[in-house]
Amino acid sequence: MAARRAKPLPSLEWLTPRLKLSRTLTLACFLGLTGLLAVWNLGFADLHGARPWVVIGIQLLPLALLTPGLLLGSARAHAWTCFVVSLYFIQGVTAAIDPARQLYGWLEALLSLALFCTALLYTRWRFQYDRKLAGE
Repeated sequence: MAARRAKPLPSLEWLTPRLKLSRTLTLACFLGLTGLLAVWNLGFADLHGARPWVVIGIQLLPLALLTPGLLLGSARAHAWTCFVVSLYFIQGVTAAIDPARQLYGWLEALLSLALFCTALLYTRWRFQYDRKLAGE
């Protein structure tokens, strides 16, 4: 069996607009998910007497840890976002089962899915862009 040939990397001209678009969409989905969690817990969630700021702090801590890397455009932070956002997807699908939280659940699941896809695309294209710049 012959070894597989490496696929040629796309050109920088092809990668540059895709990097910009995927990063912009990633940041928009990230801010949307963060805003949704904050608004839901401050205004609509029945927290059964818990302090809203504690609940928001716990829910937003994983996203807060990723924020500096996402703002700087780090490919590794975008890759880690793909892992972390799966927690929010699971929470959204679980909430969507409850009729009282159905809209919130679907919004959270869709935003987290969009964040996963855009961060994944940015990660792929950023690594290809960096390899191309390095002369590969």
